[in-house]
Amino acid sequence: MVGLAVIVGGGTLEAKILKKMHERIIKNFLDIIILAELRNGPMSGYDVIAYIHNKFHLLVSSGTVYSLLYSLERNGLIHGTWNERKRVYKLTEKGEKTIKTILNANDKIRNFILSLLKAQ
Repeated sequence: MVGLAVIVGGGTLEAKILKKMHERIIKNFLDIIILAELRNGPMSGYDVIAYIHNKFHLLVSSGTVYSLLYSLERNGLIHGTWNERKRVYKLTEKGEKTIKTILNANDKIRNFILSLLKAQ
């Protein structure tokens, strides 16, 4: 046994752990990912699902995405309008300020995560 790289059922334990961590990180930061991508222009719920799948190779359920979009809208971070048969979302001024603040705190976030993962 060498570290976590133990062969288990066709894949390494390390690969499985990293895949699960990848999924957890994407799902836990999905709101921030959506806000960041909306800076590039309006998106529908389907667009969000396709973006997550194409960029992160992760399928998220429509229920997850739409409930998150509704929550972001209730909090005034995005605004949805009907465009024919689909609802299209764009950032509000509050959403723009929020995502800028988060992205500008990059070093603080990185240091926080590193301190969480540091061996005691």
